[in-house]
Amino acid sequence: MTVHHSFREVECKLIDGTAISAWLYEVPGPAPAIIMSHGFNCVKEMALPEVAEHYHSLGYNVFFYDPRSVGASGGKPRNHIDPFQFAEDLSDIYTYVSRLPSVDSSQIILWGLSVGAVVTASCAAVDHRPKAVVMVCPLFTFDLPHKRDTAFAQIIRDRVSQLRGNPPHEVAPFNARGENVLGMAGSGGPGGHESYAFMKLAKDKGAAGFRDKTTLATYHRLAYFKPAEYVEMIKSPVLMVIPELDLISKPEEQKAAFDRIKAPGSKVHVALGKGHMSVATGESGAELVKVTDSFIRQVLKK
Repeated sequence: MTVHHSFREVECKLIDGTAISAWLYEVPGPAPAIIMSHGFNCVKEMALPEVAEHYHSLGYNVFFYDPRSVGASGGKPRNHIDPFQFAEDLSDIYTYVSRLPSVDSSQIILWGLSVGAVVTASCAAVDHRPKAVVMVCPLFTFDLPHKRDTAFAQIIRDRVSQLRGNPPHEVAPFNARGENVLGMAGSGGPGGHESYAFMKLAKDKGAAGFRDKTTLATYHRLAYFKPAEYVEMIKSPVLMVIPELDLISKPEEQKAAFDRIKAPGSKVHVALGKGHMSVATGESGAELVKVTDSFIRQVLKK
């Protein structure tokens, strides 16, 4: 796939006035729209522009955004990843997209990758407006039991420090050993090393607005976040794409979560030979778009 940069930069204001920065790919409308939510601490310049461009070439409006406090979007503290807040924000983004002249407001699809996939699901669990939901390599587990006590003690010390007037403490999402504060995303194993390499590449390439830091308080929010419990509340048809070789989000955990989905018309697709980081890039990205486009078109016919 080749990126042609056929988007314009727009801002969407959330209910509290925070400005969300996005790339809007438009087609003559009214036409269906896809709202794309990226992975953990990722900016829109990383990995997925080709996917957005491909959907656009197939006749979709695409709204691809940086979440609150990340990249070019507003919000403080910076790089505070709060999946509950992000899910609420996504409802405001949906409302903004539904009012665009090029968009058919009855044909809006929520699409998310990794952490963005479970943010998307959490939004759709309460907000039943979306026509369909696409979850690509969703991540459902955010801690390891042996990491909890140390991590929780760090988190509370940081809260006490902030009450004294100090700024929020920041940490790298993954260190060079592939480890993470709470043990999420394959921490300490091949998946953690894969995550570290992905973040390092973004940093080395200078992806616009990318910071290889998150607030430590991010992990306070993630400790409470149990998205697998929310999927059964989704009313719209769901397509879950599970990479067969995912080392960051265990395929069996993804399948177990899919089995909890009750929405009629939901489907699962196993991406054979693909991993968490490869399922949406290069030729694999083209295959992903083909599979998801077929599902979306079936839903739109109903």
